[in-house]
Amino acid sequence: MKIILNGAPREIADGMRVSELVEYLEMLGQRFAIEVNAELIPRSHFAEHRLAADDRVEIIQAVGGG
Repeated sequence: MKIILNGAPREIADGMRVSELVEYLEMLGQRFAIEVNAELIPRSHFAEHRLAADDRVEIIQAVGGG
């Protein structure tokens, strides 16, 4: 199915959970936040939240610096 990931179309498996998307994108262990359709998804809900066709997903990564 197609989602919009950070403004670009992306094909993923049907019914993919947010936690599976994180693994698919090889982001485990990184600091980031995920919004789906402008709603922040808490990490505690990643395994429960299923993505749907045409969802708009934004991944915001934390950047260190000083």
